[in-house]
Amino acid sequence: MAHRQHQISTPDATQTRRIASRLPASLMASVASGLLLGACSWIPGSHLVGINETAAPAGGSIGTVVADEPQAALVGHDVLARGGNAADAATATALALGVTLPSRASYGGGGACLISRPGEAAQSISFLPRPGTSKGADRPAGTPASFRGLYLMQLHYGTVEFNDLIAPALNLASSGITVSRALATDLAAVRTALLADESARTIFGRGEANTLAAGDSLAQPRLAGFLERIRVAGVGDLYNGALADVYVTAAQKAGGGLNDDDMRQTLPVQTDALTTHQGGINAAFLAPPADGGLGAAIRYTTGASAQGAVAAWRASGNTTLAAAQAALDSGRSGNGSLPSLPASTSFVVTDHSGMAVACALSENNLFGTGRIAGSTGVVLSASPARTPQPLLSAAILRDQRSLRAVIAASGQNEAADAVGDAARAAAHDAPIPHEGAGRINAIVCHGDDSCRGVTDPRAAGLAAGTTNDSTH
Repeated sequence: MAHRQHQISTPDATQTRRIASRLPASLMASVASGLLLGACSWIPGSHLVGINETAAPAGGSIGTVVADEPQAALVGHDVLARGGNAADAATATALALGVTLPSRASYGGGGACLISRPGEAAQSISFLPRPGTSKGADRPAGTPASFRGLYLMQLHYGTVEFNDLIAPALNLASSGITVSRALATDLAAVRTALLADESARTIFGRGEANTLAAGDSLAQPRLAGFLERIRVAGVGDLYNGALADVYVTAAQKAGGGLNDDDMRQTLPVQTDALTTHQGGINAAFLAPPADGGLGAAIRYTTGASAQGAVAAWRASGNTTLAAAQAALDSGRSGNGSLPSLPASTSFVVTDHSGMAVACALSENNLFGTGRIAGSTGVVLSASPARTPQPLLSAAILRDQRSLRAVIAASGQNEAADAVGDAARAAAHDAPIPHEGAGRINAIVCHGDDSCRGVTDPRAAGLAAGTTNDSTH
């Protein structure tokens, strides 16, 4: 089978939807409008613009969302409840995570998503930050890749206008969230370094010496203004327009070393997924450049170390999908190891039509550079030139009749091994294992109408699934 690989950039929305020739140096003028518009745009009980309300089934399962952070999972679940599909819910979940878990899913970072629809070849979309190329940066940053990657997924698979899916995240940023256990744990882990930056301390600090704790409230009005600007002007404004200038200037002041060309060159890559067929199960995995998928696939097929396989892959210098598929088909493994890898987060989504999405997100370091991109309120990701590539891993399994499992993981060096082990278990109808440092989010199905969400019992995630409109 011929493998397809292409890059797609978002249209420059400022050419067709420009609301001003240039933004001022600060986004604070847009914050006020963001608060006003955001308050009206996502009201409990309201409908998403563009959704076919008859698409949601009257009974049975509408789908499931499983994520490391509960408030984001509920946003995705609400999109499913209002008739959105899995791509719509995944996009909304990822955007919500940028507000509720900015330690791992900041808009300054990126990630990868695996998408599968019944009867179609699964696709892998990677949207990874590029390193800043300006010299003299004292805290080198990566470019914000998430918006372009999510836009591409929504363009190809979604049913809702992308800007409508920004509204829930905007509302969370403006109205405030409750700090979850997941975010509080991350804040405590980097407390000293984070509080050393004045902008970060203003957002995440609790007094002079502490960070916010679980149960505290966190409002992010500057981030709300940033989201409102994108919602009004379009995603292209962040990469080709006035908002790009604002972000670059803020990143430079924070020591990030980004420039306009870095932003323009930040493009997502869509390819066929890596695939393997065993025992009547068709398994799809994230494809390079998200090479954790290759490690997970080799673990699934051979039981060999996923980390070792990825170490061998990175050492080989190969980068193409064809080479990765050949390595998988040959059962090629490795005995190497990887350095300490960046933190990540993951989530999985299914809908009533059998579509499935599994994503992993990262900032190349916990809280990225630990600095904020000025008035945007965005946590800058760490430069991929200064940190190892995160191990982004996900898998989707189907048999001839239905969906069997949707799996993604975090856990740094052990994420890919965890996905491979979970996929092996799901293929044999065994319980999903929760061992080692890997943290699994999964949806396991016995027929498309009988699926259940699975979170790691050691973590604080949420599986939000609906049968007859009940959440569990």
